[in-house]
Amino acid sequence: MHALTSAQVLKCLLLLFTFAWIMLLGCTAQVSTSRKPHHTGDGFTNVHLTEQSRFVDFLRWRWDRLWKQIPPPESYHFPPAQNNPHFLRSNRQQTTLTWIGHATLLLQLGGRNILTDPHFSKRASPVQWAGPKRVVEPGLTLAQLPPIDIVIISHDHYDALDKNSVKKLYQRDSGDKITFFVPLGLKQWFQRCGIDRVVELDWWQQHRDGNLEITAVPVQHWSKRNVLARNKSLWAGWVICSDDYRFFFAGDSGYTPHFKEIGQKLGPFDLAAIPIGAYEPRWFMKHHHMNPQEAVMVHQDIASRKSVAIHWGTFILTDEPLDEPPVKLRQAMDKAGLAPGEFQLLQHGETIID
Repeated sequence: MHALTSAQVLKCLLLLFTFAWIMLLGCTAQVSTSRKPHHTGDGFTNVHLTEQSRFVDFLRWRWDRLWKQIPPPESYHFPPAQNNPHFLRSNRQQTTLTWIGHATLLLQLGGRNILTDPHFSKRASPVQWAGPKRVVEPGLTLAQLPPIDIVIISHDHYDALDKNSVKKLYQRDSGDKITFFVPLGLKQWFQRCGIDRVVELDWWQQHRDGNLEITAVPVQHWSKRNVLARNKSLWAGWVICSDDYRFFFAGDSGYTPHFKEIGQKLGPFDLAAIPIGAYEPRWFMKHHHMNPQEAVMVHQDIASRKSVAIHWGTFILTDEPLDEPPVKLRQAMDKAGLAPGEFQLLQHGETIID
């Protein structure tokens, strides 16, 4: 057994302190007690997964990680794209997608501005002095965003649901026009933040918002904002449809039969956002985070005309090098025979017009 360095001891102490802090900050959401297959009576579960991760598995992963040479954030350089915030603010006709970073996207569809999993803070953490640090600045700042009509939340983890970003976004637009769409069990969290325009949906439930139809769909993940409240709120992917366009946002998920079902029920899709990062070590991550090969399979399962890669290159959350997912995605595309541009890698801040 090697002796721990002072830096490793500090990491251990910070890890333990953060757990305690999360426990103090967290709140348990009230959920439905109906007994659908993914409902447990006091929370939710994955229907295609019998093997659940345990807290001891998490500790094993973090302990093993102490002995690995994980490159620091400063070792990466992902040049941001030159975007056009003026065009995005004035656009009401064209369908566009802008990758802001991680799982945060600006979708312009049917004259509406839609934001997914908004995250503009320095860290994906309950505190801003510890936790995964942002490697690349957001591709658009909050101030550069056009007025937002709809915000989609996939689940309650700190890299997807950032309290500072949500509150600043709500305050920026005075909260009188933004509607938040969240999985079952998360509405109460928003109400505690002073936000009332919230639509809470279970899997396969739909809601019409003006000219758009929004559906929560099943994915394979989990929820937890503190050590005492595991799976008390649901996790979901989202389908957003206008009269002539279908968009799929996978959020965060392991590879699962759900995707073929989504494709059969709601596809084919014009555009999809699919995660490709945060997949190592596979023994711990495989059930809840897909790798690039599986992301290509999702692209095929849902019959997407075009997909973009998300959930990579922004925060160091797991053990693979931050620049590895794009390499493996290109390899997986070649192996699957995908056409160039069928599954796109965007720069932070890059906008595509579809």
